[in-house]
Amino acid sequence: MEIEMKVDTVQPDVKPAVTSGAKPIVKVEQVGQSFKTRQGSFVALRDIALDIYPGEVVTLIGHSGCGKSTLLNLIAGLALPTRGVLLCDNREITGPGPERAVVFQNHSLLPWMTCFGNVMLAVERVFGRKERKSKLDARVHAALDMVHMAHAAEKYPHEISGGMKQRVGIARAFAMEPRILLMDEPFGALDALTRASLQDELNGVLAKTGATAVMVTHDVDEAVLLSDRIVMMTNGPAATIGEIVMVDLLRPRDRVALANDPQFAAYRATVFEFLYRKQPQKTV
Repeated sequence: MEIEMKVDTVQPDVKPAVTSGAKPIVKVEQVGQSFKTRQGSFVALRDIALDIYPGEVVTLIGHSGCGKSTLLNLIAGLALPTRGVLLCDNREITGPGPERAVVFQNHSLLPWMTCFGNVMLAVERVFGRKERKSKLDARVHAALDMVHMAHAAEKYPHEISGGMKQRVGIARAFAMEPRILLMDEPFGALDALTRASLQDELNGVLAKTGATAVMVTHDVDEAVLLSDRIVMMTNGPAATIGEIVMVDLLRPRDRVALANDPQFAAYRATVFEFLYRKQPQKTV
């Protein structure tokens, strides 16, 4: 069975079918990023142009050192570009903001606080000045319940598993009610079964909230399973966007059903083709 793939070389005006006619929530306009080193200037990114649309899930994939996390940090406002501009809702990104929540590979929970307390920190930062304590508490409980962690609200990080810590990290991000969720390999340190469970959990939460998500991953199956678009980066230094895969798979997505889906396999093969033939991994 021949599958028609939607794979395009990146263009500034490329729009995924799911957001046709929508205005981008994030615009990355000819962005470059350089770092000073002892050997001189190191160019990590060059000429990055990307529009991200409301409600879509975009994954960034490429070999180590291609600048995926650097690009995510620029969107988060954790760093500023050396050239070009990034916009969120047509406003220049000059630092972090509550409309952009970040989930890191390391859960970053404070060990001396309970799960409830860790989520409450984020809630108080965003809503603390305008809402009563009862409303703040309700927000925390709702966020923990969303990721099935309500039962562990009073537990400390050392009392729960790695997968549960990541669930709390995701709850903390969603408790801020961000318009954009930014994730840097949030499941990379987990075992395969826990990772699969959290991928399914994330799919459900994103569907429920309608949030936009940008995620860095090294996992091709994860990218195809979660994404509306897969942004494939060229090898660094001076990495840029090589190709974009538009993933036209119906939602909700069932990993068991997709395991034998020829279209899923075709998308997967397209990403592997780019990563290992068009952008072969450098030998160490």
